[in-house]
Amino acid sequence: MSLAAQGTVRTAALPAVRSASYGVLGLAAAVGLWEAYKAIAPENGVLVGENRVLPRTTDLAMPHVWDMVQRLGEPVSSMAGADALWRVVADAVGVSLRVAAAGWVAGTVIGLLLALLMARSRLAEWGLLPWIVLSQTVPLIAFAPMVRSWGSRIEIGTWEWPPWMSVALIASYLAFFPVAVGALRGLQASDRIHTELMHTYDAGWWATLRRVRLPASVPYLLPALRLGAAGAVVGTVVAEVSIVYPDGIGRMLITYAGQASGDPEKAWAPIFGAVVLGLLAAGFIGLIGLLLRNYRRGEAL
Repeated sequence: MSLAAQGTVRTAALPAVRSASYGVLGLAAAVGLWEAYKAIAPENGVLVGENRVLPRTTDLAMPHVWDMVQRLGEPVSSMAGADALWRVVADAVGVSLRVAAAGWVAGTVIGLLLALLMARSRLAEWGLLPWIVLSQTVPLIAFAPMVRSWGSRIEIGTWEWPPWMSVALIASYLAFFPVAVGALRGLQASDRIHTELMHTYDAGWWATLRRVRLPASVPYLLPALRLGAAGAVVGTVVAEVSIVYPDGIGRMLITYAGQASGDPEKAWAPIFGAVVLGLLAAGFIGLIGLLLRNYRRGEAL
């Protein structure tokens, strides 16, 4: 490899290394603050009058970080042959990740199609955009059980609607909105001089879309994809709780929280799993950003 190529690789890798370093420092700071508060604050927490404004510091309310990490390597229960807690949590994260990915893909496709339609027709934008915004005002906790009820009635021959599809549908419901709005803004952000130049070449709308509008939309689309991925993860976790889907990390959060009085460290394990789920989703969007790095100048954060 030439020296110039090596320099290019190093330059491209610097932002990733810097981001990873900040992430490690942030994690160390969070652990330090947790342990410092536990060591300094009173066991009953910080009270203002009769109101507790900061949590208790007992081992039941705030276990030590090293105790929570150690608990991950222990059996999930006292039953003979029980799997390690980390493995059970990892399996639940894998289930939720697949469901969230399905919801994110569906939401992204729907959002992009809506953005293309609104960018193509101003009348479609005027008619659809208010309803797209209004759709996000529906309470998700109330909406999820209805989706599960509707899905349970769908039967096509011998095929029945599986519960995970209800969760994925709710995840896509939260994912499509930022993608639709962000992609629309990006498609409308191309320089007028470039679109007029395409018109002088007698290029059609689709040719202009492919060569001008889509490349110009990347700085707006990537943040929208990040928000869509975050929405898909949140929607998956909330839907798993709302429709009592037993295999994902959402239901595990509720189940283990009910066991916190006897095993407080165990209750934090699915919380760590949910954090990992979010990091995996963010990391995937980061990979997409690397593939589109040539179009990211002036990215709208």
